[in-house]
Amino acid sequence: MTALINVAIVGRPNVGKSSLFNRLLGSRDAIVEDVPGVTRDVKERIIEHEEGWRYALLDTGGLWSADAWESAVLRRTEHALEHADLVLFCFDGREGISSVDERIADWLRARNVAVVPVATKIDDERHADSAAVMEAYGLGFGTPVLTSANHGRGIPEIVDLIRPLAIEDESFDTSTDRLTVAIVGRPNAGKSSLLNGLLGEERVIVSSEAGTTRDAIDVQLEWGGRPFVLIDTAGIRRKPSEDLEFYTKLRSERAIRRADVVILVVDPFELGDHEHRLANMALEHGTPTVVALNKMDLVEGKQKREAMQHVRTTLEHLHSAPHLAISALHGDGLVELLAECASVYEEANQRIATGLLNAWVEVWLERQSPPNFKGRPLKILYATQAAVAPPTFIISVNHESFVTRSYEQYLINRIKEDLGFERVPVRVVFKDRAQGGGKRVRTAN
Repeated sequence: MTALINVAIVGRPNVGKSSLFNRLLGSRDAIVEDVPGVTRDVKERIIEHEEGWRYALLDTGGLWSADAWESAVLRRTEHALEHADLVLFCFDGREGISSVDERIADWLRARNVAVVPVATKIDDERHADSAAVMEAYGLGFGTPVLTSANHGRGIPEIVDLIRPLAIEDESFDTSTDRLTVAIVGRPNAGKSSLLNGLLGEERVIVSSEAGTTRDAIDVQLEWGGRPFVLIDTAGIRRKPSEDLEFYTKLRSERAIRRADVVILVVDPFELGDHEHRLANMALEHGTPTVVALNKMDLVEGKQKREAMQHVRTTLEHLHSAPHLAISALHGDGLVELLAECASVYEEANQRIATGLLNAWVEVWLERQSPPNFKGRPLKILYATQAAVAPPTFIISVNHESFVTRSYEQYLINRIKEDLGFERVPVRVVFKDRAQGGGKRVRTAN
């Protein structure tokens, strides 16, 4: 397996960096808008090729944007370039080299990193030999690669430039799966502060202004000998007020869907429908959730217990999920938080042997007899675990309609408590034995 190399996409705002990122990635993963400053933090994805080599692709914010985020974006990009093996320096191939492009070029020349100039937005062949493209030779980085994210032009050439950098590393251990954790919550709940606290450094921009994070940001972390991918999601508002915020919401929902574990960050001073909806989203997808009650350094004594109880009452449908009091600002409870994430992940990936499961079914039937429907008893014929993450159990019955709500809950409780799934969602499918018979699916925490 090749060691992981880092390729950073750099340039001024609105030159097509995120479009190039999406094209190399092969999906619409980064938010792309025709306004500057959409990307603020460094967005990272690992790309693995069929030939067995891989690299980390980093989409950075627009440099020297002349807005309130200019310094923060520059710091994030500087940090990304400390570990970069190659920089794709993007400029608008139709507009030519601007004064900001020249400033970025000077800044890159002062850094010990290989740079490839990339002319973006070359959608028309007429632009290929334009004076705007010729200006790039004056930057001193060699021949520019002509690209069109819309049409895929230049993408194979860029991949060919990256491939020689990949180095075989026999010591690389692929036996341990990465644990992907999505950090979600309302705007300004402290999600980015939590990510920075877990990493031990200021990796993403933190501001008191709600909605600072616009996209879902992936960051690699190794903890306790295990690789993690932490996703810092944009804060989800109930009703997006603009198209950009609508797409931000979609990216956050996608992060929940692809996560192994969700950390729901809760502000003790703000709790309500936002958290309820996020909890429902995680439960719907069967994703184990850890509730992190943040900013607890601002709560004292008896109020801490009251705050925890209020959270449990408000998010009653996550009553079995771990609840932790943390302070992202001071680092309190963060080690325990990662430990809980790893623990619930292992719990959600348990598999119960069919023989053992059916032996337990017999015990459960003896403890509480199945209900009768007009003199006809419910019969449980067979049970099997069909999947993990979420743990999914199929219970074959004579008539699905005979399963009362109370008996359904009884069996779910028994599965969770007797089989060791107490802190994660389980999915139970009651299925008629008759061909074409009814089926009932229930996901419960």
